Amino acid sequence: MTSLYDLTVPAFRRGFASLSTILTAGEKYARDHGIAEADMLDTRLVADMTPLTAQVQRASDTAKGAMVRIGGIPNLAMTDDEASFAALQQRIAATLAFLDTVPRAAIDGQEEAPVTLVTAGGSVDFTGRSYVLGFVLPNFYFHITTTYALLRMRGVPIGKMDYLGR
Repeated sequence: MTSLYDLTVPAFRRGFASLSTILTAGEKYARDHGIAEADMLDTRLVADMTPLTAQVQRASDTAKGAMVRIGGIPNLAMTDDEASFAALQQRIAATLAFLDTVPRAAIDGQEEAPVTLVTAGGSVDFTGRSYVLGFVLPNFYFHITTTYALLRMRGVPIGKMDYLGR
């Protein structure tokens, strides 16, 4: 049986490595094509969507939140004020450093433990396993995929292997 730690932390590490790669490509593309960094980071598919910066922030929050809710460990608060590619890369690094502090023992064995996700629309109850498989991983990949799609839409020359990792 695969443990919750093995389902989450390695997936987060790989996802953040891919996210870092595609952000680096986006920064280079913006610089090489005279696109203002702020303009690139504010990219959205539609007006009522959160921008590229928020996609990275939500991927980070999802990874941190999973560890906090499942493992009962203190959260690392972040201010969601990143306004540059460098700041987004720093957020990824800070999130990875946070994951380094998570003891495997806090996550493993919590498959059937109750987890409550409180949102603006109410609360949803899960078990540790159903939370990871039904919310955490889909949400994490949604935000990484959306970042990829936003950069592709702007013309950044990235492909599937940049997303999947090498």
